[in-house]
Amino acid sequence: MKEDVHALAIPTPWAVGRVNCYLIDDDPLTLVDTGPNSGRALDALETALAGHDRRIEDLERIVITHQHPDHEGLIEILARRSGAGVCALNRLVPWLAGWRDEQKADDAFAAALMTRHGVPEDVVSVLEALSQNFRAWGSSAPVDRTLTDGGELGFAGRTLRVHHRPGHSPTDTIFHDAERGVVIGGDHLIGHISSNPLASKDHDKPLLSYMRSLRATQAMDGVEVVLPGHGDPVTDVAALVDARFAMHEHRAGKISSMLADSPLTAHEIAASLWGPAALTQAFLTLSEVLGHLDLLVERGEVVLHEDGDYSRFSSST
Repeated sequence: MKEDVHALAIPTPWAVGRVNCYLIDDDPLTLVDTGPNSGRALDALETALAGHDRRIEDLERIVITHQHPDHEGLIEILARRSGAGVCALNRLVPWLAGWRDEQKADDAFAAALMTRHGVPEDVVSVLEALSQNFRAWGSSAPVDRTLTDGGELGFAGRTLRVHHRPGHSPTDTIFHDAERGVVIGGDHLIGHISSNPLASKDHDKPLLSYMRSLRATQAMDGVEVVLPGHGDPVTDVAALVDARFAMHEHRAGKISSMLADSPLTAHEIAASLWGPAALTQAFLTLSEVLGHLDLLVERGEVVLHEDGDYSRFSSST
């Protein structure tokens, strides 16, 4: 990691563990991502900043990589305490302005999607209630500066190029410092886990979108390291992207073979792949399966049947 970009590991309530926020020690003093909206996260952030002789009140700019609450949850508190300007991609601006309404609409989309693809109604109801509780981990804030794909974010000592990389979410944004060979990547590319392209009301065919985004990042010049939203820095981007593609091809092949005998719902496929997790993490596993089914449908290997109460998929051969 470059010496003037500091990773601040902030606790989250989710299985993914700590989220990496990044303090860019330049003018203006900038924090990329915030951690979730919790007292524990706020305390950890204050302690981490103090380790670099900084306080929340010293922040001059806050940049958000995407819409998930572990990355934007403290934005309202931090912006109010510091007076820092908030920067975000144009696609992200309405989400940050209306967090609760946006999340409520996405929850309704998720419930309808799960129901259509065979998740039991009682499971859908439980997950809806849990998601409502999780809304408190996020927050809203007005954006002072809107960023665009291909635009720049300037500092006294560097320039970051802004790239929209949808996939994991509709608003994933990475920031490339070509001079130093550094990308601040949010959840776009993580070394120890594969970022799950999540279904969303604003995001059609997220896995296909994510694969295009990965290839675009792999093709970038001047990338020595990606600083991810979780885990350790990624130092071999090309190899990791190739590994992710191989994993997705393997899973798509496995799903294709499951459809050889009879049509199945996406939830039935998820249950065969992950067992009980297809219920306890129904939306995550369903998103994973639907992404690979989108890939297979696009290739003409699988056919979608919209009949009766559920959507089903079958082999085209």
